[in-house]
Amino acid sequence: MPDAQPVTLPVSGTGRPPAAWDISAETDQTPAAEALFREYYTEVAGRYHVLHGFDPLTPEDVEEGLATYPPGQLAPPRGVVFVARYEGEPAACAGLLLIDGGRTAELKRVFVRAPWRGLGAARVLMGVLERRASELGAERLRLDTRRDLTEAVALYRAHGYAEIPAYKEDPYADVFFEKRLVEAASR
Repeated sequence: MPDAQPVTLPVSGTGRPPAAWDISAETDQTPAAEALFREYYTEVAGRYHVLHGFDPLTPEDVEEGLATYPPGQLAPPRGVVFVARYEGEPAACAGLLLIDGGRTAELKRVFVRAPWRGLGAARVLMGVLERRASELGAERLRLDTRRDLTEAVALYRAHGYAEIPAYKEDPYADVFFEKRLVEAASR
């Protein structure tokens, strides 16, 4: 299932060499995707706990939270996870899920591990997600997030996503975004 797409992206102004990302299409049940999702969930849920004054997140909380996500959801024919590797190390991920009969693709679990932030992985993954959604015939991309995840909100806005009314119920989301896919819309 892995569908490797090496991408080299210059990182201007950082003093770092260009980042070479190897992007592979996987399911949410591969070891790399599972590890990245666990780290994503731990960070996002941990930030939620701090924001709302809850006790610190425990390993049990993480396991309980992860159990609410059905394994195999981000797998063909309706979903995929893209894993970005830097020098062979899984460093970032982003999922895509077709909803409402395939007219809409939903972004899921966009995450970059801390050591690789600022090297362009999120930008590369956003491009890959948009291309794949268009190839699958989706007319638009949607996502939900939280306003306190300021990095995510800034990323989506920078990529042309506009805030929309809630398109689904999610007790942990307080902002929803959408982007029309030009290529799919012009078919």
